[in-house]
Amino acid sequence: MAETESAVERRLLKPGLYGLNDIEVGDYYLTAGVTVTETHVVNFAGVSGDHYDIHVDDMAAQEAGFPGRIAHGLLGLSLADGLKTRCPVLLKGIATLGWNWSFRAPLMIGDRIHVDIEVLAKRLTKKREDRGIVTMRLKVLNQRGETVQEGETQMMMPASVE
Repeated sequence: MAETESAVERRLLKPGLYGLNDIEVGDYYLTAGVTVTETHVVNFAGVSGDHYDIHVDDMAAQEAGFPGRIAHGLLGLSLADGLKTRCPVLLKGIATLGWNWSFRAPLMIGDRIHVDIEVLAKRLTKKREDRGIVTMRLKVLNQRGETVQEGETQMMMPASVE
């Protein structure tokens, strides 16, 4: 299986567990949503140690041009990854291998986000034919359909699931 980068028709995956052999480039699925809360932001600041003013101080956030405090970008990425892994469509993962991620718009407390996930490429690993690597594009959308974050991730997964 070679990596494919050409444009292909998207196929919506149905709920289920998928291995590398079960998916094709262009397959996609949509996650459920989650509302970003005050608790998410406060807990993430505590766990990460990131108490930057725009996350914890309304006045500082407004002075920086935001309507209020904004969620941490990495909190958004973490929530997106969590939505990906608790979805009824599950690409059976062994390990995440990397991220290439962009923050496009502020993620506000009160925003409800979901993720559009698409298979961009897949290939078997060079060392083991029972494992492969899938490249996925994730687009984090808020309740207005605006892209707030997006990027790609690579995940190692079994070639098949039993």
